[in-house]
Amino acid sequence: MTKQPHGIIDQSELGRKNDYLYRVSIKGLIRNPDGKVLVVKEAGRTWWDLPGGGMDHDENIKSALAREMHEEVGLIGNFTYKVIAVDNPGFLSHENVWQLRLIFEVVPETLPSEAGNDADEIHYINPSELKDSEHSAERSVFEYASISK
Repeated sequence: MTKQPHGIIDQSELGRKNDYLYRVSIKGLIRNPDGKVLVVKEAGRTWWDLPGGGMDHDENIKSALAREMHEEVGLIGNFTYKVIAVDNPGFLSHENVWQLRLIFEVVPETLPSEAGNDADEIHYINPSELKDSEHSAERSVFEYASISK
């Protein structure tokens, strides 16, 4: 249990907030009929990743997945989902927060074909092309795709 006065956040000496809870990140793995995986380059980034992001405090998993998939890959309509991986928590130094990542296989009624407002580009890729990438996010796409075959 935290010893923080409000149980969650305090102000550091540098003026940054320290959050003592985990940020929950959700990612969606979407495949096309050829088995290629949908990846996204989020705005300002140079590497591919699965679409997704942080859950808001008032969201359930499906509504968070729906929002994130719409924001990044323009997904509209219904979909099914199932959890395929839960990563060990990791510290995000650039955000000064611990994060827990949940990976879902997402099967939409209609496949996304255009980048959403939070993305620069989307692409369907054979995940094996990312296996030896220099970027850990890209290597993770290969690993998650291997789990959900």
